[in-house]
Amino acid sequence: MDVKDIIKPENLVYQKSHVLTDNVMHYCPGCSHGVIHKLVAEVIEELNIQDKTIGVSPVGCSVLAYNYIDIDWIEAAHGRAPAIATGVVRVNPDKYVFTYQGDGDLASIGAGEILHACNRGENIVVIFVNNAIYGMTGGQMAPTTLVGQKTATTPYGRDVNLNGYPMKITELIAQLPGTSYVTRQSVQTPAAVRKCKKAILKAFENVGNKKGTSFVEVVSTCNSGWKVDAVEANCWMEKNMFPYYPLGDMKDSEKESPESFK
Repeated sequence: MDVKDIIKPENLVYQKSHVLTDNVMHYCPGCSHGVIHKLVAEVIEELNIQDKTIGVSPVGCSVLAYNYIDIDWIEAAHGRAPAIATGVVRVNPDKYVFTYQGDGDLASIGAGEILHACNRGENIVVIFVNNAIYGMTGGQMAPTTLVGQKTATTPYGRDVNLNGYPMKITELIAQLPGTSYVTRQSVQTPAAVRKCKKAILKAFENVGNKKGTSFVEVVSTCNSGWKVDAVEANCWMEKNMFPYYPLGDMKDSEKESPESFK
């Protein structure tokens, strides 16, 4: 068979999105960020909105996202991405604006910012990467760290009497009237990746339809912070994080009747 026959479009199995750059990612092997970047890039390409999309990334492992997704980016101070995104989308209402935030950023120092942005119903997408730890700064306890989970600042495990309970920030977000779509997904298996991409696609479509805030949490791994290998990290996440952070849609305004908001 001639090589030209093999590379025909109908034989194509996979092709990297042109929205992704050729830069080598800095993320640790096994980290979920790379997969999530891939999904965001594919959605932007499929919607043909590369020149209309503006991303906002704050401090954390996602701070270098501009190296990998070829769109316009704005760097924000720690936790302030929703405030920056609010200003951007109000000045440019026809743009697709999204924030890309970790749990230490969004659910801790940025908790006030995200709650008020979602309550106002700013027409943005929020991608919330929850790996239950501060990954970049040394593996400290985050607001989403599980009870009993060991971190650099909870070496004997998170104690509710001392540290309080893990914050289910996405459940709080789902209660706010400004949100149109709130979901929790993961990317540890091919099936999970497909579901997550579908959720991200819906979120960006909602922005195009001016439906308010769409919030996509992605329960993720941090094998470096958890001190396990990549395979074990996925197993640990499924066993420990999914029971406390169950996957699935929490709010979808398209499927809810007007009576449900009374």
